[in-house]
Amino acid sequence: MDTAITTEDFFAPSDTAGIDLHLRRKRLAHVENFPSERTLLLMHGATFSSGSLFDAPVGGASFMDQLAAAGFDVYAVDLRGYGASTRPPETVGATDPSKRPVRIETAIRDLGTAVNSILESRKLDQLNLVAMSWGGSVAGGYTAKNHGKIKRLALIAPLWLRETPGRIDAGGDLPAYREVDLFKYEEAWRAAAPKDDRDGLIPAEWFRLWAENTLAIGPRGAAPNTILAPSGAIQDIREYWAANRPFYDPGEIRVPVLLIHAEWDVDVPFDTARDFFSRLTAAPYRRWIEIGQGTHMVILEKNRWQVVNSIVEFLSEEVESPTRSFGRSRTILR
Repeated sequence: MDTAITTEDFFAPSDTAGIDLHLRRKRLAHVENFPSERTLLLMHGATFSSGSLFDAPVGGASFMDQLAAAGFDVYAVDLRGYGASTRPPETVGATDPSKRPVRIETAIRDLGTAVNSILESRKLDQLNLVAMSWGGSVAGGYTAKNHGKIKRLALIAPLWLRETPGRIDAGGDLPAYREVDLFKYEEAWRAAAPKDDRDGLIPAEWFRLWAENTLAIGPRGAAPNTILAPSGAIQDIREYWAANRPFYDPGEIRVPVLLIHAEWDVDVPFDTARDFFSRLTAAPYRRWIEIGQGTHMVILEKNRWQVVNSIVEFLSEEVESPTRSFGRSRTILR
């Protein structure tokens, strides 16, 4: 069986003149055409680009590689200001908090551009959407208004309502771009796990490879081992998720939903995930997978295979009846 994977990089013009969005495509080299059921788009979170999260070959194969090897046509988008996409000009000297670059409204528009670009180029009506963290908020907001274009939605620890801004927000005035030190981030990443489990959470070689990959993608900060990330997502947290002010209603999502959460996730706590899941009242069916021994970054940790397997199963399964509701099925994986 031919398992060679091919990679394509291209840019799609956004709805803003001069702003282009970077997309990466991975698929089995011997397969060119895929149906909607086997086509998916990955959406990154608030800090790291899609290439950093989804295409770092830790353990010998990236998240994208594993999905492509499972027979999917896999795309990943970088919103403006992330990865290889254009940095928006308004980030320079921005002082008004409401104008922080890449707020959720802009992110939803960019995601829509990516969806439309793929559907048009592949001559499809729908695709599957897989998103993580703040990207889950973006994907949820998009799907609530565009469910005709989304076949199934898989969300990995999507941001939702919480009482505090969380660890990602250091407080104070926000610069247009945050400078993120990857090695300080590693400390916070491992600290979410119990002390005796921190060393084994992310093999040292995996972290080194991920950090090198992330720095190579950029955009790089001025200090060593740092990247820049737009601050719009942090402003979103302050104005919406930490202020008990939902930007969108999950009850408007009318496609099947998979929610994946890890037990040591302190950025999206268990009660937050439960509240979000309870609001998916219009989904034809919904499923919650709770993964043991994982943090918010579970897709890059030792138990990431459970995330991949859960998504592959969810996107591949056949449903007996389009009107059948499976209710609140919840599986504990450890």
